[in-house]
Amino acid sequence: MFAYTYSRYGAPEVLELTQVPKPTPKPSEVLVKIHATTVSAGDWRARSLTMPNGMALMGRLFFGITGPRKPILGTEFSGVVEAVGAEVTAYAPGDAVIGFPGASFGAHAEYIVMPEGGKLVPMPENLSFAEAASLPFGGTTAFDFLVNRAGIKAGEAVLINGASGAVGSACVQIAKHLGAHVTAVCSGKNADLVRSLGADEVIDYKQRDFAAEATLFDAVVDTVATAPLKRVRHVLRPRGRLVIIAGSTTDLLFGAVKALFYRRKTIGGVASEARDILQAVVDLAAEGQFQPVIDRCYGFDVMRAAHAHVDTGRKKGAVVVSLLPEALANVPKDSPQQGAA
Repeated sequence: MFAYTYSRYGAPEVLELTQVPKPTPKPSEVLVKIHATTVSAGDWRARSLTMPNGMALMGRLFFGITGPRKPILGTEFSGVVEAVGAEVTAYAPGDAVIGFPGASFGAHAEYIVMPEGGKLVPMPENLSFAEAASLPFGGTTAFDFLVNRAGIKAGEAVLINGASGAVGSACVQIAKHLGAHVTAVCSGKNADLVRSLGADEVIDYKQRDFAAEATLFDAVVDTVATAPLKRVRHVLRPRGRLVIIAGSTTDLLFGAVKALFYRRKTIGGVASEARDILQAVVDLAAEGQFQPVIDRCYGFDVMRAAHAHVDTGRKKGAVVVSLLPEALANVPKDSPQQGAA
């Protein structure tokens, strides 16, 4: 099979289209033919080894000291089961599925094997393969931080900083699903998009500084590392939460202690990749409560171009890589979901 591999950190040019052995499922594994995958922020960070200040050594320890530990990137995918191991009972050949290898990577390839009981779930019929592949990374991150960690409740005022990215757009929708009043911060060109996702108010960060205004929030969710505690503590209500999905090394390491002095709370760490969270997000999508945003769709043969677009830092939602034409079925051609390859 063909896969994109890399042996050194750097720009998209380090990726090489390589022929590698097609995996064979073990007794409790499922072999999936991938129809669509994405280039996520996790792929960008692992490929480029771009880390927050002070975290470079930790990045190398995680991804590989002298070179990449996982040669095939790809954190999420959708596809069709091609074969199953002898002990598998939950899936059969022909089943459409969504997978989330996450930090294990491996989805930038034609095939992947996943444990039957791992982060693999049936794909809802109301989603295209492109939409399905866009669910796990942003959706599970938003769900874990907002539901499991921050405990966002109906009626709370929540600000999403970086509301148009894959994680931010998911945060807007999940916060609204929970009944919060959502203020979204993004560039003016993405204002209509985040309003369509349910944001009650939109702030163009180029025109207004939300941290300098008088409005108070129960929670500020930072997805782009531009809302440190020092900057936003004045707009948090007493016992308000700064939810650090992306943030400074100082806040990630010492934010909880610093927040005590201001009678505030910080919530950070690494998002859980548990299967039950993936299933919860997919259930929301099946019910029409969560719609992944797709910025652009690229063909598998131009994987480097997809990575280059993510490198610009200007993507909104997910960047999809399609391995088969049918992966784009039902993606609206006249909406933000459809982009140029």
